[in-house]
Amino acid sequence: MEFIPEKIDDYAGEHTAAESALLSDLSRETHLKIMTPRMLSGHIQGRFLSMITHMLKPKFVLEIGTYTGYSALCMAEGLHPQGKIITIDNNEELKDILDKHLLASEFSNQIEFKLGAALDIIPTLENEIDLVFIDADKPNYSNYFDAVIDKMRPGGFILADNVLWSGKVAEEIKPNDKSTVAIDAFNKKVHDDPRVENVLIPIRDGIMALRKL
Repeated sequence: MEFIPEKIDDYAGEHTAAESALLSDLSRETHLKIMTPRMLSGHIQGRFLSMITHMLKPKFVLEIGTYTGYSALCMAEGLHPQGKIITIDNNEELKDILDKHLLASEFSNQIEFKLGAALDIIPTLENEIDLVFIDADKPNYSNYFDAVIDKMRPGGFILADNVLWSGKVAEEIKPNDKSTVAIDAFNKKVHDDPRVENVLIPIRDGIMALRKL
C-alpha cells in the first residue's frame, strides 16, 4: 500500500486534523495485537470519512467490513442525531476489541454490529440507505455493489476502499491475481453503470466514490 511517496504522505498527515484519543488508542491496540494492521483505515482516510458524514448527515449508513471499528467510529462522528450505522464482518475473533472500543464508545447506541456474511445480511436490511462503505474481501466488491444499489435512496453515496490496490490496477494484471482482477473489474463495472456517477479519489489506497442518480 506504500506507493504514495512517504514525504507526501507525511506532509498530508501533518496538515490533516488530528484523530480523537479514542481513535488513537484503537489504532495503537490494532497495531499491537491484530494481524495485518495495515487494513486499518488510519488517520487521513478516517478524517475523510468523518468529513463525508459531517457533510451528508446520513440517517442510515451501511459498512461492509468492520475490522476493528476505526472507520465506523469515524463515520459515526457526522451521523444525523437519529442516524445509525450497521457494520458487518464475519471475523468473530475481533469481537473483544470491538466491544472495548466501538461498542463502548459514545456512539454505541448508533452503531449495530452484525456478525456474518454480508451477502446474506444485506437482503434483510431496510431500504433508503444513505451511505455505504465497502472495505471487505475484494473478489466480492461487484457483488456487494449489486446487493446494495437498489436499497439506496436516490442521491445516496457508495465509497469503496482499496480500488487502486497498491497501484496494481494500473499495471499489467496477472490472470491469477484474483484480488487485482476483481478490483479492476469492479472499477470498470461501476464506471460504466448508468445508475451512478463516479470519481476515483487517490486517497491512501484509492477510494471509489459513487453517487446514485
